[in-house]
Amino acid sequence: MNGVAHDSRRMVGTWLLVCCVAVFAMVLLGGVTRLSGSGLSMVEWKPITGLLPPVTQTEWEAQFQLYQQSPEFRLKNSHMDLDGFKSIFWMEYLHRLLGRAIGVIFLLPLIYFAVTRRVGRGYLPRLLFMFLLGGLQGLLGWYMVKSGLVNDPHVSQYRLTAHLGLAFLIFALIFWSALDLFYPRATVMERGDRGLRWLSSVVSIVVFLAVLSGGLMAGTKAGLAYNSFPLMDGQLIPEGLLTLKPVWVNPFENVTTIQFDHRLFALLQFLLVSLCCFLALRRPIERRLRIGCYLLLLVLLIQITLGVATLLARVPLPLAAAHQGTALLLFTLTLYLNQGLLRRNPAG
Repeated sequence: MNGVAHDSRRMVGTWLLVCCVAVFAMVLLGGVTRLSGSGLSMVEWKPITGLLPPVTQTEWEAQFQLYQQSPEFRLKNSHMDLDGFKSIFWMEYLHRLLGRAIGVIFLLPLIYFAVTRRVGRGYLPRLLFMFLLGGLQGLLGWYMVKSGLVNDPHVSQYRLTAHLGLAFLIFALIFWSALDLFYPRATVMERGDRGLRWLSSVVSIVVFLAVLSGGLMAGTKAGLAYNSFPLMDGQLIPEGLLTLKPVWVNPFENVTTIQFDHRLFALLQFLLVSLCCFLALRRPIERRLRIGCYLLLLVLLIQITLGVATLLARVPLPLAAAHQGTALLLFTLTLYLNQGLLRRNPAG
């Protein structure tokens, strides 16, 4: 079943959930790394030889000299000494170290499960694809960092958003696969369930788009442009939404448009999640899915509250990191509800 031996489904599913926890931690650490201004502290990418950090004074000075040649040091941190450099270096180093650790956590059990035939040949391509995406994520992370090492000490909002979006997609693929092992999906659904399943799919997509919108917010620092709610500069629809030419670049480069769009996504997210949970709770769904709906509504309220608080407080690190973390938790719960609604007998 699902290409995994019946007696091994729970073991493989548990391993995938452990990988999800690691990816969740990676997303949180990545957000803290960015918010603390540590992301450009390591100006070289050594995926194999860069495992060990500097130890001796000579090694630290060599790393600091490399950083001193970067635009971030020259334009923003020219006052920084070696101790200050160490404080930002360690955060980025831990971020990269966790990425390597996730690769090991995924690869070694995968080899074991393949050798012991706990996963069939038909299931291996899916797992190998997950591993490949993880490697591409590391490459994309370096591609993002490189954009801030040229002239302007700010990473491209396009590359940052792609990096964040791929992290969420990797998480979704692993989490969904784990759910399939614990709760095998049915191949037939009742007519009424299909409409609800379609709506729950739309909810997941909207939540994901809101996350991408948040990536653009972070990449352009649009959260610092308007720090009032619900109005923007005293207006419900602010001026300057389409000032850039060509017009299509405004949602990606105009901080007014970016923040306005993020607010719209938050509103749409609130309406669709509430509607989906309301309709689901009216049906005879499993107890675990009813609990999932209530948790989803709770996390939705927390997410919106954190978003507003982050905006009003001008994006402090703790609130912004918590806002990003609850975004992934919200996305997780929509996937959980999605997968559960595929069951043939939701009340069984």
